[in-house]
Amino acid sequence: MEEQIYHQTKPHVVIFPTPGMGHLIPLTELAKQLVHHHNFSITLILPTIGPPSMAMKSVLDQLPETISYILLSPVSLDDQPKDAKGETRISIAMVRSLPYLSEELKRITSSKRVAAFVIDLFGTDAFDVANEFGIPPYIFFPCNANVLQLLLNLSSLHESYSGEFKDLPQPLCLPGCVPMPGTELIPPLQDKKDDAYMWFLHHARRYSLAEGILVNTFVDLESSVLKELMAEKQPGMPTIYPVGPITSRSSIDKDFDDASGCLQWLDNQPLESVLYVSFGSFGFLSYEQMIELAYGLEMSGHRFLWVVKCPAAATIDASLSKQMSTDPFDFLPDGYLHRINGLGFLVPLWAPQIQILNHGSTGGFLSHSGWNSTLESIVCGKPMITWPLYAEQRMNAVMLVEDIGVAVRPKPDENGLIGREEISRVVKILMGGGEGKSLRDKTRKLKEGAARVLSEDGSSNISFLEVVDKWKQLNN
Repeated sequence: MEEQIYHQTKPHVVIFPTPGMGHLIPLTELAKQLVHHHNFSITLILPTIGPPSMAMKSVLDQLPETISYILLSPVSLDDQPKDAKGETRISIAMVRSLPYLSEELKRITSSKRVAAFVIDLFGTDAFDVANEFGIPPYIFFPCNANVLQLLLNLSSLHESYSGEFKDLPQPLCLPGCVPMPGTELIPPLQDKKDDAYMWFLHHARRYSLAEGILVNTFVDLESSVLKELMAEKQPGMPTIYPVGPITSRSSIDKDFDDASGCLQWLDNQPLESVLYVSFGSFGFLSYEQMIELAYGLEMSGHRFLWVVKCPAAATIDASLSKQMSTDPFDFLPDGYLHRINGLGFLVPLWAPQIQILNHGSTGGFLSHSGWNSTLESIVCGKPMITWPLYAEQRMNAVMLVEDIGVAVRPKPDENGLIGREEISRVVKILMGGGEGKSLRDKTRKLKEGAARVLSEDGSSNISFLEVVDKWKQLNN
């Protein structure tokens, strides 16, 4: 076969994200770093299950010209049970997208030499396709290093412990990690009989096939576990590169249209006086929990900016006249908007999170503890109230509270409900003196650490440059 001759000045990388905004956002930010600071060109190849969401379109529409994207033909999951876990559906969607991926890689490699193929958590089956085209496969791990250590050890844990992890008699102690109660592990790992568990195990066992794993964390945040992961390389294990924090803070739109008026409202509040409340793109509370949160915020007496979404549909009492409403404010307690006037500002559905966290009037963040939001909060120097809902968020919460000391976590009652008094209590802690001041001081130090590791001589920058140099050599 005649050797292909390429005429290209920029190294090219193909990125194949798992469906979902929590995966797309950090990988597009990685792409922007490669484009803006290292003169790469990028192709994002996006598997789809249905039509792209408005949030997805917004991210893709703002990409620079040197990042092209391809939406693959949607795959059908109609044959999957209605109660199939998200991780199962995503993994099957990725596998069913592989023929389309292969077609696109064939087209791209006909005119470009591709220096690297990057996937995230659930894309390991695509390694086989990348290898067919001789492209080195890498993982961009969008969670923290504690979670990575868990997945790298999952196969041995599976072999050594036959019971359910939620029934572990003692917290799980992995090298360098914060001790983790079994009940706080990622929910799909709590039921070994579920397909989602087997998919996690399948992907975890294939991580060793990667040339390297880029982790969105940094040394100041997770020094112990990173030291373990980056110690003398184990045979068959990929090199670990801590390259974080990679967040969308670098993409703040200076000409942002403050349609809701929330930033203007923040401009008129005292320094560090406002608690920002948001549960991310896919975080929904029950109707009962939403009511408790509303009263708890009001009872605290502290200013707050709350991104309000309709409660989870299955939790709304059928007798409520507002059951079918699409206006989240309809689900608030009667007279609530009038009572909190001056104290709280409510934004329906979505708010400019980076701008809010970066604002001087914001003093804390009540968050679902997703890793993207956590890093954004740390980079902006805001301590947190952790309120984990799904995925690895419970593990994040344990780490933020027990190990790093930049967050406080409310305690649910025996029915799993976090009551208004408990909400008021943790808001007062975070926004007050004493423990709240200690949390703010620690978060400020981490903010400084985050800036330091990304500087020219910083550990994350040096780690990132190692990967970049490898990929550039492949282009020569």
